[in-house]
Amino acid sequence: MHITFVKKITNTGEACRKCADVEQRLRDSGYWNAIDAVLVADQRDPNSAGNHLADAYGVERAPFFVVEDDSGGISVYTVYFKFVDEVLDKLVPVLATYETACA
Repeated sequence: MHITFVKKITNTGEACRKCADVEQRLRDSGYWNAIDAVLVADQRDPNSAGNHLADAYGVERAPFFVVEDDSGGISVYTVYFKFVDEVLDKLVPVLATYETACA
């Protein structure tokens, strides 16, 4: 599984408040280690990697998550709590086992 987190930079050059909140939630909950890539959708740069990904999947708001499963299937989540419920909560035993084995 590969998880990409896309966060937005506003036209003023500041981090999107909702994106910053979601990132902090990921860090505080211990889910941050499950994120494989972070891309920025910079409103000042239509060619930013995050904007390209948003266009490719028809996403109009950030933050969002793109999840590629082991069989190559793609799911896009624009709602943080749905993402946690359907993806991250299922990874918790796997992450805990990995972290224990690496300690």
